[in-house]
Amino acid sequence: MLLLGILVVSFHDASALTPGAAINVLSGPDGIAYDSGQGEMYVVNSVPGMVSVISDGTDKIIGTVDVGVHSMGAAYDSAKGEIFVTNNLSNNVSVIFDRTGTVVGTIGVGSEPFDVAYDSAKGEIFVANGVSNNLSVISDGSNSVVATIGTGNTPYAVAYDPGKGEIFVTNMGDGTVSVISDGSNAVVATIKVGNGPNGIAYDSGRGEMFVTNSGDNTVSVISDSTNSVVATITVGNDPDAAAYDPASGTVAVANYGSDNISVISDSSNAVVSKEAVGDGPSSAAYDPARGEVFVTNHSSNNVSVVSFLSPRQASAPEFPAGPAAVLSISALAALVMLSSYGRRILPGF
Repeated sequence: MLLLGILVVSFHDASALTPGAAINVLSGPDGIAYDSGQGEMYVVNSVPGMVSVISDGTDKIIGTVDVGVHSMGAAYDSAKGEIFVTNNLSNNVSVIFDRTGTVVGTIGVGSEPFDVAYDSAKGEIFVANGVSNNLSVISDGSNSVVATIGTGNTPYAVAYDPGKGEIFVTNMGDGTVSVISDGSNAVVATIKVGNGPNGIAYDSGRGEMFVTNSGDNTVSVISDSTNSVVATITVGNDPDAAAYDPASGTVAVANYGSDNISVISDSSNAVVSKEAVGDGPSSAAYDPARGEVFVTNHSSNNVSVVSFLSPRQASAPEFPAGPAAVLSISALAALVMLSSYGRRILPGF
């Protein structure tokens, strides 16, 4: 039986790591998105393709949603109250209505979609297709693809810059970031960063993008006014994702190979703290209502909740019934085959 442990950490005292509830989920949590309308985190479990819904008030799983095959990324559409989930091996995107927790649409995209981002100005969803080397642009009004945009080699992570009306896409295969205007759906700049860029977060306070480079253990900081790298920061091993906290002006970087997060001050572009999380942290999302960062740990099948305020009391263990409680034989077989095929493997392998 696989358990999901939710951990609570204080940034001010690394010794305050407190185990929380152990909650049954399925394997390989990868992507994560915060739903501000419901106060919930949507955690994408890659095997066998299920989303776990966590209440940020209780840190408990309150529901699960079946999606596609080997699901990876998620983005919240605040205008529609929907979550868009990329299904890497079924080459489509599932649309979940957050009030009912049900899939209300399935949209075909390019080959092996990884990450996804919501453009609030246009009401569009941008999906990075890793093997097709392009982005699919989805209208949230029609739930259909309205444009396809070429990128660099192996587009992986996507972030929206509302200040510029642009989409930034990390290209893992050639160490670049593509900058796309959401008005013209055209690439307006290509920026050289580190090796293997695979995570990205937008810092609204500074107008900067923080790009995690898994191949050289660094973060590239890009100014959106010049579309150039203004700083390079050394972090932990194999940094995989980042999340921006506007309240503290920091960026939390999930270091997959170090099993920790590096906390970067955006004013000094320096690491100010490192905090232990679970095994193989692979994505992160900020919850502004709680002042917390939720980190998915791919290898230990859990989520760490890192508090920027004071740590909350751990809740009592909960063991929900239903499909999340026990893995079927087929799911276990799939887990054996795909346990290492998470955010660590390039498309096509």
